[in-house]
Amino acid sequence: MNAETLYENLRKIQEPKGYFFNRDKDLVLELLDSLINNKERYGYMACPCRLASGDREWDRDINCPCEYRDADMDEFGSCFCGLYVSSELNEGKREACYVPERRPVEKIL
Repeated sequence: MNAETLYENLRKIQEPKGYFFNRDKDLVLELLDSLINNKERYGYMACPCRLASGDREWDRDINCPCEYRDADMDEFGSCFCGLYVSSELNEGKREACYVPERRPVEKIL
């Protein structure tokens, strides 16, 4: 699978749920390429902006879409890596801002 195919497949699933890809399609395709690489490397699509351990169970919280996405979207209008954003952010009705890491420290180290 290539990034464009993944883009179309995920778009069809996520947009009806209110999750939109960032309007910066180059960024999105780069992140999707990284998800594909992680799938090939680890067997699951770990968030491309976090270090995966290779242990599916340990990394379950960062399997894209990560379990932090909803809280990030509600609070900041974007997920941590910026792959998914609100329609308001894409339309310029909301300003982009820094999204802090929510993953527990013990999982980062």
